[in-house]
Amino acid sequence: MIAETVCSAVSAAGLGIAAITAYRRRFLAAVRVAAYSLIPVGLVMTGVVEWLADTAFSPMAWAGFAVLGLAWLLFMVTRVVERRRGGTRPTRKERKEAARAAARQGAVAPGASAPSLGAGSAPRPAPARPAGKPRSEDDFSDIEAILKKHGI
Repeated sequence: MIAETVCSAVSAAGLGIAAITAYRRRFLAAVRVAAYSLIPVGLVMTGVVEWLADTAFSPMAWAGFAVLGLAWLLFMVTRVVERRRGGTRPTRKERKEAARAAARQGAVAPGASAPSLGAGSAPRPAPARPAGKPRSEDDFSDIEAILKKHGI
């Protein structure tokens, strides 16, 4: 009952503002204000305001909104995790097919570390530093050796 009274008062005030705006010869703005001011009365007449008032004071409705919020949060978390991984996780069948294809083609980086290739491979020794080179070039050769080790 209170919500209907408030909506009626808001509509009456809006129509008053529309009349003042029309008196100032701003008819387009006056019609727009009148249209906005009729919305609350229309909502009261259709029963939307009563439904909203019943929903606002219902603990079950608030619990439902909380569940919907939790579902939305879970969807967003899964999207963030999926984007960080670079897509969806491959199935077991897809992983087996990828492993078979890699075995047929051979190793992409022959000097890669043992865990990526499996048993039986040993890492290459680091290149020895020549005595005639200055220290600054030696730093870059270490970086080059690391990059070559990873196949880059």
